[in-house]
Amino acid sequence: MMYKHISLIYWAMINVIAFIVYGIDKRKAIKDEWRISEKALIGLAAIGGGAGALLGMRIWHHKTRKWKFRILVPLFLVIWVAALIRWIYSGGWG
Repeated sequence: MMYKHISLIYWAMINVIAFIVYGIDKRKAIKDEWRISEKALIGLAAIGGGAGALLGMRIWHHKTRKWKFRILVPLFLVIWVAALIRWIYSGGWG
């Protein structure tokens, strides 16, 4: 039972982090400062932050023209949402 709460807290936190990191990277791009790698940004989506990453792309207007982001971020979001739906309807991970 506790794993359910931890999993949901993780998913919420990683999405908040992804959203904030996309905003930070956009600010750094505007100021022509050292940037967060594309690998790290896509990695955040891959480990569950797809919703935050996609929202960050939309709100901050960041990485919206890059094909890797236009394809991979929504793909990772769909995968995680499908996993969460399966998890909810199956009564948990195990």
